[in-house]
Amino acid sequence: MRAQPKASHYINGRYVEDQGGPALSVTYPATGEQIAALHGATPNILELAVASAREAQPAWARLKPVERGRILRRASDILRARNEELSRLETLDTGKPIQETLVADAASAADALEFFAGAIGAYNGEYIDLGGPFAYTRREPLGICVGIGAWNYPIQIAGWKSAPALAMGNAMIFKPSENTPLSALALAEIYTEAGLPDGLFNVVQGFGDVGAALASHEAVDKVSVTGSVATGKKVLALAGGHMKHATMELGGKSPIVIFDDADLENAIGGAMLGNFYSSGQVCSNGTRVFVQKVLHDRFVERLVERAKTIRLGDPLDPETQMGPLVNKAQHEKVLGYIEIGKSEGATLALGGSVPSMQGFDGGLFIEPTIFTGVTDTMRIAREEIFGPVMSVLSFDDEDEVIERANDTPFGLAAGVFTKDLPRAHRVIGQIKAGTCWINAYNLTPVEMPFGGMKQSGIGRENALAALCHYSQVKTVYVETGNVESPY
Repeated sequence: MRAQPKASHYINGRYVEDQGGPALSVTYPATGEQIAALHGATPNILELAVASAREAQPAWARLKPVERGRILRRASDILRARNEELSRLETLDTGKPIQETLVADAASAADALEFFAGAIGAYNGEYIDLGGPFAYTRREPLGICVGIGAWNYPIQIAGWKSAPALAMGNAMIFKPSENTPLSALALAEIYTEAGLPDGLFNVVQGFGDVGAALASHEAVDKVSVTGSVATGKKVLALAGGHMKHATMELGGKSPIVIFDDADLENAIGGAMLGNFYSSGQVCSNGTRVFVQKVLHDRFVERLVERAKTIRLGDPLDPETQMGPLVNKAQHEKVLGYIEIGKSEGATLALGGSVPSMQGFDGGLFIEPTIFTGVTDTMRIAREEIFGPVMSVLSFDDEDEVIERANDTPFGLAAGVFTKDLPRAHRVIGQIKAGTCWINAYNLTPVEMPFGGMKQSGIGRENALAALCHYSQVKTVYVETGNVESPY
């Protein structure tokens, strides 16, 4: 099960080690076995990364956009060719089932690189006719961008952040989560193999202090974070104190609204994807499932039937549908919330326990868990759990459910299931969430922007919106006549 990289960091096109940094142990969540041992970045490592990015970025920015795109496209092709080995690495690092990582991790990073490789050639400023004089705008890179990743989708997040940054002509220093540090190093190798000049994508490992040091470094122009609201607030405060650009893709407590005319099986499928995929460790999960009263009992009965069939087990087994949580702290946190749900008076309709599986005694598994009888004031309905715990709530009518869905400081995502499409658009139009679905849930193609409102974030990942967030506008006025001056 060993997955030891050549060194902890990747700087200026090569692996770099500094054993003076704090120890960083990587464990396989299914067994608790150590699979790699790394070191966090020292101040020297950080300065090496910044210096290499600073040296490489200007020449990269001067290249024609299509030339930058060709390199990204080659990297995308390599990612696809190595999807199987990268997926296995991601499964060892995160504990997610191989059937998930094969389709949702390196493959999604490849999609991002491919999209931005093609989009950047046509991403331009605008011409402004002023009736003789004219003006134009230029989209210019920011410079050095820092990406701070989360542990649930490590290589996907590294791809989602680096692809638009590099396409736009920036350099990126990427800090993976200390829980899942391995696949970003693999992506860095692939970028080098694809022809990306040294210094443009550097990977440095570490804990929160490393992220803070990067976010406050005088040479860094932008910080992009995927993580918890608490982490986002800390990094945004640092970035704002230094007047840096920032993108924050943070957590949520998203609603899924199921009306009584919805297709029952589709609605249940969407709710399960929005709660149990990746063992519930997805920021956009729809963990508040509002079901109209007429449909509620039938929905719950069928939901429990289907959830009972979810197969937990060896994440490397292609038949396994749900794996462990990422680490012991998260495991204990989720179990704690299950106890809170019970004590608050919610009904435990399914799960709630740690399964016993031969050969995986040290695994951090939790059964798919469903609470019914949940009310809006319960902590399990208000706080982000980040585990396989679904709260089912009932509602009477449209106006009521819109008000209740919006009664949260979060606003990352939302879903509506109904056959009445005018109602679907009407309801989605009133829910305060940045990424929404109608009769589907948690599908995030790179062609559409992804991000939240309120405390769930600032800015957007993916689509042309991401290029906007990794660039700045320069406006140029061009006079075609004489200068009129009273002096």
